[in-house]
Amino acid sequence: MDVKLDPSRDDLPLMANTSHILVKHYVLDLDVDFESQIIEGTIVLFFESGNRFKKRSSSTEVACLSESNEACKFRMPEPCQIPVTNTKTFSSKIGYNDFVICGKGEKDTSGKDGNHDNQEQASGISSSKYCCDTGNHGSEEFLLVLDCCDLSVLKVEEVDVAAVPGIEKFTRSPKLRNQIVHELVALPADRWREQLDYYALCSQAPGCGELLFDTDTWSLQIRKTGAQTATDFPHAIRIRYRTKPQGRSVTWTSDQSGRPCVYTVGSPINNRALFPCQEPPVAMSTWQATVRAAASLVVLMSGENSAEPTQLREGYSSWHYYVTMPMPASTFTIAVGSWTEMKPEICSSNDLATERSFSPSEADFRYVGVCGHMEYPCRFQNASATTQKIIPHRVFAPACLKRVCQETLLPLIPPCLSAAFSVLGTHPFSRLDVLIVPANFSSLGMASPHIVFLSQSTLTGMSQLCGTRLCHEIAHAWFGLAIGARDWTEEWLSEGFATHLEDVFWAKAQQQLAPHEAREQQKLRACLRWHRLQDEVQNSPEEMQVLRPNKEKTGHVSDSGSSVIRHGLNPEKVFMQVHYLKGYFLLQFLAKTLGEDTYFSFLRKFVHTFHGQLILSQDFLQMLLENIPEEKRLELSVGNIFRDWLESSGIPQPLQRERQALAECGLAQQVSAEVAKWVRVNRRPRKRKRKDREEVFEKLLPDQLVLLLEHLLEQKTVTPRTLQSLERTYHLSEQDAEVRHRWCELIVKHKYTKAYRDVERFLQEDQAMGIYLYGELMLSEDPRQQHLARRCFELSREQMDRSSAAVVAEMLF
Repeated sequence: MDVKLDPSRDDLPLMANTSHILVKHYVLDLDVDFESQIIEGTIVLFFESGNRFKKRSSSTEVACLSESNEACKFRMPEPCQIPVTNTKTFSSKIGYNDFVICGKGEKDTSGKDGNHDNQEQASGISSSKYCCDTGNHGSEEFLLVLDCCDLSVLKVEEVDVAAVPGIEKFTRSPKLRNQIVHELVALPADRWREQLDYYALCSQAPGCGELLFDTDTWSLQIRKTGAQTATDFPHAIRIRYRTKPQGRSVTWTSDQSGRPCVYTVGSPINNRALFPCQEPPVAMSTWQATVRAAASLVVLMSGENSAEPTQLREGYSSWHYYVTMPMPASTFTIAVGSWTEMKPEICSSNDLATERSFSPSEADFRYVGVCGHMEYPCRFQNASATTQKIIPHRVFAPACLKRVCQETLLPLIPPCLSAAFSVLGTHPFSRLDVLIVPANFSSLGMASPHIVFLSQSTLTGMSQLCGTRLCHEIAHAWFGLAIGARDWTEEWLSEGFATHLEDVFWAKAQQQLAPHEAREQQKLRACLRWHRLQDEVQNSPEEMQVLRPNKEKTGHVSDSGSSVIRHGLNPEKVFMQVHYLKGYFLLQFLAKTLGEDTYFSFLRKFVHTFHGQLILSQDFLQMLLENIPEEKRLELSVGNIFRDWLESSGIPQPLQRERQALAECGLAQQVSAEVAKWVRVNRRPRKRKRKDREEVFEKLLPDQLVLLLEHLLEQKTVTPRTLQSLERTYHLSEQDAEVRHRWCELIVKHKYTKAYRDVERFLQEDQAMGIYLYGELMLSEDPRQQHLARRCFELSREQMDRSSAAVVAEMLF
């Protein structure tokens, strides 16, 4: 390949040669085995190549050589043993153990440190040395490169799609397999059901010849003897494979009830350890998946349909999901466990948020006309979808969380969905599942098509944390999923927008909140984010504070389509918020500069223009400047915004000038008054004079409590008596996770031993937020605190998210 990798760096390689050939559809057929902790089965990939991939001159140089100039050696396939011509023998209801490789109860422990788990598969191609022209090799064969890691690939074969009965109904060339696939992927959007049916039939068709394949650390390479170009290469291939228990795309763990489960964790390597795929975002595809598991389990997945289980042989069931909107393979999500569905009460008009309109009328953002994306059944062209304020939704969690879900989460979903609709218009996805994931989940939330993961940390305290996080993940339906970043280094296009919109959605979702109260709460959250951004830039490398690190090369890829994501494997990057915070402040700056009516009117137009597509920063900024009156542009330009906000480290200059305004927020000033009271309390001698007046403390919102505790953290000394009074006044151990996190910081800083139980509880139950506390416990150099940190880590290490565990282990040992 033309990507050179340096093993000493923390960059993430995207190896797939997407410039030559693109996956258009995946069909997965998988078994989930909890005893061996393996997912195994087959994936069928349907490809499309372009005219530019036609056979070149045979004089093209062969570049598939290692440093020792030895030709790359590929595993020779065994002769095809089963010449099947009737597709009925390939039933979709394959028995649970049809593809079992490991014996029951045995974990696959072979080859945990690499992809070569036996001598047959070892090829001697290392990721750092491998350099191969994947487009054309003259007399050599075309090489298909897929992103693949931590997988055991067992067999690769071409699929004989011409053997599917009835295939001649929609193809002019029933004997030309690649032409059949070309016509199948090109079916118009209104024939999507028929298309999915034929994808399924084709995926069950017999093989018609095994293909040469090999793996290295980051990729699976496949070729067919005699196929010299992407056009000649088979356009439907089947890969039989199995995951590894330690694979980094999924985590095998236990839920809050102690029952086993497995789910995709939003790993830095995305889904390449779940199935071989094309990872670059440009490879937008559809998929359908059949997953078999024990009948007691529930399978949730990115899918347009609310799947119901089909009973197979005794003790097992099958679940089927599909997606017709093309999206990057990295957005695919699966969760299998003993989840219980919490059914919401029937929606009534009282459940809906009161819509406070931005001045443009509804007609201003219910656009009609042709969409700009590739053809698919688009909700923006569906009249009923464009007026659907609340999409169908379900909530799943372990049974032990049923009560708190019903009290906290279920009532929030309708108003949050309705608020999002009132701001941005048509929901891009037709339904939503919300799953409360296990305690080892490393984030507060994660959005995927049709499904959102929420941390259990969002369920404690009042509804504020749960509501704002839910709004954040709902916002990703538009920014991050329906509209994605073409270059993953521009993470702000997803996280900055979601952080910005969570405040807007949440303000509208709170029915009882007056407009001036909503504005004050948003100003307070801006004040908190200012503090976090200051901490972030003071405690992180400058190069990781830049939102557009590739500058003018943003979006560029190699000739083959492969690329490298800078710092994509850095475990600390997972915990950084700079893309969230600087992106949020940039969008706040633009909304304030243009005026909210102008800004949100534009944002709805932008969503309609770019949904279903990938964008770069300049796409958003250029359209913004083109769609606002010249008198409102002031000195704004794409170049200035790049310079001031996206391509520099530290706090942007325009934001520096807003610092005083942030401090003048009314709710923040109320906190300052309360801080002064606590400072006076803290200074009082233990034995007070009788004439000393008792302080009266005001009731504070959760965000105000966070700010209060942050201010108190700046005090050099806070006495145990003051800390005890603080806890009793605000019931800090019962507040939401954001408040309890700051409370734990105070406990650690001032060695308040009576409340160490609160720190232990936080490290066990709020793992998504506890990483920083481990560092504080160790930096204190207090033997008791260090012992507490090590004990908590040992208790949770086996279940902890792998990236989090690596960061904590480095702190502790």
